[in-house]
Amino acid sequence: MSASKIAQDARHYDVIVSPVITEKATIASEENKVVFKVLKTATKPEIKAAVERLFDVKVEAVNTLLRKGKKKVFKGTRGVQSDVKRAVVTLAEGHKIDVTTGL
Repeated sequence: MSASKIAQDARHYDVIVSPVITEKATIASEENKVVFKVLKTATKPEIKAAVERLFDVKVEAVNTLLRKGKKKVFKGTRGVQSDVKRAVVTLAEGHKIDVTTGL
C-alpha cells in the first residue's frame, strides 16, 4: 500500500467518530439509514467518501445536523456538554451496514 493511500484511509477513520445507537437511529435503520457522530469540520462529500470506503457500500444521500451543547448541572457542578455533529447517511437499495458489530 502506498503512503498516500494509508494516509487517506486514516483520514476516513478520523471523519467518522462513532455510530449512534438510539431508539430513533434504530427506527431510521429500517428505512436504510444509518446515523454516525462525525467530526465537526467534516463536509458531506467527506462523510460520503468515508462511509463508502470504510463499509464498502453505496451512499445515496448525507444529511447533517449540529446539536449545540447543553448547560447541565451534575452533582452540584455546572458544566457544558460538547457540540456534536451527526450525519444521517441514506444507503442505496440492497446495501446495509450493521453498526453493532463494529469495524
